[in-house]
Amino acid sequence: MTARTILITGAAMGIGRAVAELHAARGHRLVLMDVNADALEAAARELGDNVAASAGSVASLEDCDRAVSMAVDRFGGLDGVSHNAGIQRYGDVVQTSLALWNEVLDVNLTGAFLVAKAAMPALRKSRGALVLTASIQGMAAQPGALAYVAAKHGLLGLVNGMAMDEARHGVRVNGVAPGSVDTPMLRDAIALDPNPAALNRAVDEMHPLGRRARPEEVASVIAFLLSEEASFMTGETVRVDGGVLSRIGGAPQTEESGA
Repeated sequence: MTARTILITGAAMGIGRAVAELHAARGHRLVLMDVNADALEAAARELGDNVAASAGSVASLEDCDRAVSMAVDRFGGLDGVSHNAGIQRYGDVVQTSLALWNEVLDVNLTGAFLVAKAAMPALRKSRGALVLTASIQGMAAQPGALAYVAAKHGLLGLVNGMAMDEARHGVRVNGVAPGSVDTPMLRDAIALDPNPAALNRAVDEMHPLGRRARPEEVASVIAFLLSEEASFMTGETVRVDGGVLSRIGGAPQTEESGA
């Protein structure tokens, strides 16, 4: 496999860290970006010599430009971007303050736009690929997460819009929509519940496969979409959700169904 240069956001933990580990193991050159500078530096040290760290927020165009410049200056260009940075906040339309709304949209939606804006000139030169990590909450909704749901729905539109704009430049743009993934963000969210043990069971049971995803399972799909193996895919958002959005309730419970 030809070594490529990949920019990975949200790279210090969770899905982003799993994407970084997978691509480092395959011999690619990496620029890791995360707002958590200490965790980012630790990840970069652990993943080898062809890994650079650029601490910063995806909500800052200056920080995004710096990460792209690092890829170009150190490694000679940029072939792919895996955007994973995101935050989770809660509240319905009455409970959600304007400050909270802006915070979630700035990181989860505008951040994706800014990363793409910074990276696209280099990706056009390399005829590269961009993958945005969205969520099944970009296709459906859980109650009480309005800003997050709106931002993730917006990411799907960003995938489609950029895919159409960039096809003539040879750049492919795709997304992944995970279900529940065993990440620090999910564990922190579950810890907010009055009965975390019960919610943990419910999270696993809502997936037909009976469990949440491991970060590396999502990372493998992202790696495929970034690779030439997905050379005829653009404008697609792939569900990696253990079947959760395929399930329809209301079926009679039988022994055979296991219900």
